[in-house]
Amino acid sequence: MKESPNMTLTKSDVVDAVHNNLGHSKTHSAEVVESLLETIKQTLANGKDVLVSGFGKFCVKKIKRNGREEIFRLVKI
Repeated sequence: MKESPNMTLTKSDVVDAVHNNLGHSKTHSAEVVESLLETIKQTLANGKDVLVSGFGKFCVKKIKRNGREEIFRLVKI
């Protein structure tokens, strides 16, 4: 995996890591990564938390601001 100057890990970086570590084609690696991210996104959208053992927990927290619409944001704990 290449090291970018701003330390941001992109989806492309993850696809490259899957490709290099597992030996799948780039196309198949991209499908695997996209499927994983879509599963996480749909689970969060359905109001459930995502726990990846040994990595972390993802959940959506509801935040209210005075005089504004409710705002939702993804928080990694």
